[in-house]
Amino acid sequence: MKPEQESKGAAIDLESISKAYGGFKALDGVSLRIEPGEFMTLLGPSGSGKTTTLNVVAGFTDVTSGKLLVGGKNVVGVPAHKRNIGVVFQHYALFPHMSVGRNVAYPLTLRGVEPAARKARVARALDMVKMGDFAHRYPSELSGGQQQRVALARAIVFDPPLLLMDEPLGALDKKLREWLQLEIKRIHRELGTTFVYVTHDQEEALVLSDRIAVFNRGRIEQVGTGRELYDEPTTLFVGRFIGDSTVLRGEARSDGASTALRIAGETVTVPRRMAGEARPVMLLRPEKLAIRRPGQIAAGTNNRLPGTIAEAIYLGSGSKYEVRLADGTTAIVRSPLTGESFGLGEKVELCFDGADAKILADDSTADATLT
Repeated sequence: MKPEQESKGAAIDLESISKAYGGFKALDGVSLRIEPGEFMTLLGPSGSGKTTTLNVVAGFTDVTSGKLLVGGKNVVGVPAHKRNIGVVFQHYALFPHMSVGRNVAYPLTLRGVEPAARKARVARALDMVKMGDFAHRYPSELSGGQQQRVALARAIVFDPPLLLMDEPLGALDKKLREWLQLEIKRIHRELGTTFVYVTHDQEEALVLSDRIAVFNRGRIEQVGTGRELYDEPTTLFVGRFIGDSTVLRGEARSDGASTALRIAGETVTVPRRMAGEARPVMLLRPEKLAIRRPGQIAAGTNNRLPGTIAEAIYLGSGSKYEVRLADGTTAIVRSPLTGESFGLGEKVELCFDGADAKILADDSTADATLT
């Protein structure tokens, strides 16, 4: 987030926003505060409500109920073309009969900006996206990544206080997508504008965002920084959706100071009590797990579960293992290159420190929503 004196962005307040299509609720009481100059990402699986929320802010979708404030003004009922918002779509939406320069100049032409000022602002916007030498080309003469940068230049050329981006990198290859993520991050820093970005790609959200709002079934499950969502998920859905995870289920008991799960005849313990969860589960991140051959000691661990190597994947920087436990659970473990190697079908023990496990309420819908 930008210091207040540097920010040119508008604050956004969604207050109990709902959107229904007949009996289906696409949004169900969504409330969210986005600070001026913040980069907020709306993250979630398909159909979770993130794009509907973006369209509500843009003015493309009317709300069924609730309030929407942009810069402190209620814009419910205000048409999209009067909201002074920049929008970048996944599929560019460039005018094929116009040159790059004319495409970028179009919002200024609509606003009656004088030709000299228009030319200077177009040049500035194209330079910002590193497309200054392409002003005379046409969209058909550009690559997908170049077209997306032109679309971004067109969205920022009129200095909007708010820029909305709907999965703008979804159609690009991995290397180009990663490069453009950093370019978008740089442009956000330079502009000080409020960015609202929609994606279903958790890694993209972690790279770009000041904060992330995780959507599920038309509601926001949790809002926080990437680190907060990864380290301290408040729901099982968030824990599953943000990063890889292993979820352990079993017969639970608590003595007030710790929680234990009985899993296929083995007991694992976490040094924290259940926080009122009727059916608690343990969630563990792959870097918090270790695998050892039976009888070997894993330093810093006090819990062990027998399993079998079901998958071994070389990742370059290390290895990823899937370990099948006796109850059928698949545990995900990441090991550095300096660690031991294990083969398919090998009998191992899954080891972890109970302090690294998160205790969350079980949610039978979490796994189904992710698929």
